[in-house]
Order: sequence, then C-alpha cells, then structure tokens
Amino acid sequence: MDFKKSKTYTNLAKAFAGECQARVRYEFLEYGARKEGLKALSEVIDKLVYNEFNHARMFYTFLQKECKEEITNIDIDAGYPFKQKWDLTENLRLAAEDEIAEAEDIYPTFAKVAEEEGYKEIAALFKMVSKVERQHHDLLTELYQQMKEGTMYKKKSPTRWVCADCGYQAISKEAWEECPLCKAKQGAVLLKLTQDCE
Repeated sequence: MDFKKSKTYTNLAKAFAGECQARVRYEFLEYGARKEGLKALSEVIDKLVYNEFNHARMFYTFLQKECKEEITNIDIDAGYPFKQKWDLTENLRLAAEDEIAEAEDIYPTFAKVAEEEGYKEIAALFKMVSKVERQHHDLLTELYQQMKEGTMYKKKSPTRWVCADCGYQAISKEAWEECPLCKAKQGAVLLKLTQDCE
C-alpha cells in the first residue's frame, strides 16, 4: 500500500497536530497554576507538557520514517477541543476529559486502522500512547478533585509534606502555609497524589 494514500498517514498527522495542541493547552494550565502561586502543581503539569511533546515527536518521526518522499503538506480534517477558559480548576477537568477521549476512542481507532493497513509498528505506537493518555486522565482527574474539594493541602490522615524549594519535611494532616525553613509559600509544597502510593 502507498503510505501517502493510507488512513494511517492521515491519522499520524492528526495525532501529531492533536498532541501539539494538547501541549499548548497544558502550558496554559501550567501558566495558570504558576500565576496562582501553585509552584508544585505547575511542575507536575510541566511534566505532562513534556510528555505531549514527546508524543508529537514520535508521531512526526513515524510519519517521516514511513514516507520515503518529502512531505510538503498534509491536509487533515479533524476536530480539536477549544473548551478551556481561564479557570484552572475547570481546565483540569476539561483536560482529563480530552485525555480519556484519546485513550478510549481516538488512539484505539487509529491503532485498529494501522493494523488493518499492515502498519504494525505504528499500531503499537498508538496503543502505547493510549495507555499514557489514560494515566494522564487519572492524574488530571485527581488534581481536579483535590482543587475542587480543597484537599490539595489538607488530608484526612497524617501525610508527609515536602518543600520543593529546600527539602524540609513534616508529617501532619495539613501542609504549612509557609515553609518553616525557607519561607516558601504553600504552593511550593509537593503534592500528595494517590498514584504516588501505588
């Protein structure tokens, strides 16, 4: 099959564009967290930004690897989310929603098409990225719940809190408002996520 005439060719381009857009939307999230003084949250989100960059890089790499001739342009027709506003908590929920769509619908469909067209390695790529997007969904959902419920820095049982700036640690049900050692604000406290314990 001529790769340029395959659905997989177009799906890789759609996936590349989608990951590039997700990266920018997460940069908006990171910016919002930093602006609100939630330094540790912004650093967690920044890791997602880098994940999305690498997903885009891999989709682009496979496009270039599989196509033996120069690609000057790929016309794609796809929908991309533009739901986010400038509300950090709500944007975490919307980002989780976008991730689950990729994990459960978009990438599994792209993987199935790639398999049917004989592109096993690309199908495997879509499947692996789908699993990561599921993990992103779970993380973003947990962050959203903690922001919404006000439990990001308050827990039901004693928790180890660590200052991301100086490394000071303390165990209590609630994170300090200001680090006793370096005076960093509460936003520098490393977040306690359920996933950390699994």
